[in-house]
Amino acid sequence: MVICYYNGKFAPMPECTLPMTDLAIQRGVGTFETIRIYNGVPFAMAQHLERLAGSTEGAGIKAGAIIAKLPEIIREGLARPEIKGYDGVVKPYITGGDVNDKGTFPTPRFFVVFDENIHKPTNEERKNGIALEPNHVARPYPLIKSTNYLFGFIPLSKASQTNFESLYITPEGEITEAMSSNFFLCKEGKLITAPVGRVLKGVTRDIVITLARENGFTVEERCPREEELAQADEAFITGTVKEVLPVVRVGSQKIGAGRPGPAVQRLQHIFLQNMPRWMDK
Repeated sequence: MVICYYNGKFAPMPECTLPMTDLAIQRGVGTFETIRIYNGVPFAMAQHLERLAGSTEGAGIKAGAIIAKLPEIIREGLARPEIKGYDGVVKPYITGGDVNDKGTFPTPRFFVVFDENIHKPTNEERKNGIALEPNHVARPYPLIKSTNYLFGFIPLSKASQTNFESLYITPEGEITEAMSSNFFLCKEGKLITAPVGRVLKGVTRDIVITLARENGFTVEERCPREEELAQADEAFITGTVKEVLPVVRVGSQKIGAGRPGPAVQRLQHIFLQNMPRWMDK
């Protein structure tokens, strides 16, 4: 079941359409969020909407009034009988609308997708880990969660179909983030992950860092280098749908023993155990 809120009403997705004049279509101007829903309850919704507000501000989209409406719209949607109690995601999108005023967008449109057809990692991927495809470019404007993922998809189209997503590595060899996830390297007893500003402020990333520090892990916020992949004991990505997902290979480089290790397995357990702390009240 997929429904959408657009133009003041809830309707099936095929009935919700943007005009061809919208700058999301014409120029790729748009921001969005993905909020995980467990049994009808949002996970860390306030943090996601705060990040969406920052993304729209950074993109020049004047969306303050829209952001203020979203919590009520999301809760109203989740209370609808056709999706009540469902397991899925809510995705609010805010587009550039039709007017480009020298890089600002004063008349944005928005819609909210309620989708239970999410592409969750399989049990095999959670158990055995996944592979990432190196993408040797720097992602522009990392603090903006833009709808434009083209530069993350391009290397995947040329790689093995078994690779889960791409991993941004700057031309100088700094690892920043995956296409739609934050990346962590485990080396010499430390968790190493790129700092906010070099990467998007991941909601799950922040939660995992909090839980890791509470449970005795040392977290170092810097960009790991590509050559450190060969020295790593473990690696993983974090994300709204992925939660904590082991990485066992980047390109042709095996990570550690080539299978999920004790650190990521412990963090998976700690994350699931502490999820109620961030469920919407």
